[in-house]
Amino acid sequence: MSAPNVRWLRLGARAALVLACSGVAVAALAGTASAHITVTPGSAPAGSAAELTFRVPNEEASAGTVEVQLQIPANHPIAQLLVKPVPGWQVSVHTSTLAKPVTTDDGSFSTAVSEVTWSGGKILPGQYQDFSVAADPLPSGVSQLPFKAIQTYSNGDLVRWIDLQQPGQPAPDHPAPVLMLTAGASEASAPAGGAAGSGDGTTAIVLGAAGLAAGLLGLAMGLAAWRRSRSGGRPGTSRYTGDQAAGRASPRASR
Repeated sequence: MSAPNVRWLRLGARAALVLACSGVAVAALAGTASAHITVTPGSAPAGSAAELTFRVPNEEASAGTVEVQLQIPANHPIAQLLVKPVPGWQVSVHTSTLAKPVTTDDGSFSTAVSEVTWSGGKILPGQYQDFSVAADPLPSGVSQLPFKAIQTYSNGDLVRWIDLQQPGQPAPDHPAPVLMLTAGASEASAPAGGAAGSGDGTTAIVLGAAGLAAGLLGLAMGLAAWRRSRSGGRPGTSRYTGDQAAGRASPRASR
């Protein structure tokens, strides 16, 4: 193989490795940049019963999270909402009277949970805590259900996770965890970490795939150059000419 062709092959392989690794790095950065309160699953069928888990990370370097307040949508109430105990944490549940009772298979409900507060525990820096509730049934006639939350730290700082994504606008700095409601019979849940960070994860995957594709293209160019060197430098041209080619094609003619 000639020196230029060897160089092409090496450059192609290096491009594939460097660009693919760049894509992985971008995906990793996107994952670390989305440290906010999320809900799992990310989607569920409207009208169904579901367990919703809210993951609360600690983003402070020298303070612990000591209270998490979760607001349940009042304009689309959940008739029955039960709270799962968390060791080391006390729970406080507030209810409100509904302007219009909610009727389900279990009867008619004139009050519903409007707020859940966990306190008394601590989420240390670099850690997270899951808080779960059972909702039955999830509201119908709406495509998404935002759960605004307020996170309180031991140093007095408050982080309000209450912003909603607006069409055509950048992702908010403090997005509220949002549950997407589907009309299907089966749940189409998102990966742990929630739907609020899905846009970042999708972008990272696309960039990583683009980097890998570009690297593979460079590798293909190197292989093509190597194949041309094997065939004599010009595609479709035999390395044998004249009598040599005739002799190889018809051995009896030389006798």
